[in-house]
Amino acid sequence: MIEPDAGRVLSATFRKVYLVDGARMLALFGDVATELLIRMDGDEGLFVAYDKVEFLAPVYAGDYIEAEGRITKVGNTSRAMTFEARKVIVARTDINESAADVCDPPVVVCRASGTCVTPKAKKRF
Repeated sequence: MIEPDAGRVLSATFRKVYLVDGARMLALFGDVATELLIRMDGDEGLFVAYDKVEFLAPVYAGDYIEAEGRITKVGNTSRAMTFEARKVIVARTDINESAADVCDPPVVVCRASGTCVTPKAKKRF
């Protein structure tokens, strides 16, 4: 039986590797959407749905992720948005527990698009 934290083989040594759940990227996108809605409407609004989500590369515990979003279309109350998450620093636990490298260029780990709504009664701008 393999223990959950048994890790994988790297250069004939073992390193513990903890894969981060893709839902964490969606949580980051939710935070970005909230900021965009506050800047545009003065209210947090509501995230209605994702139209598309692409997980493009794995993210491991210790990796640093930057998330960015853009409003691509504005309706009366709806705002279409696109998002991208990039790994900018990768943990290097194969070297030691606090080693890390900068990703140059950053690695795109997730892309998504979705729709948010700010109810008319809540819009301040």
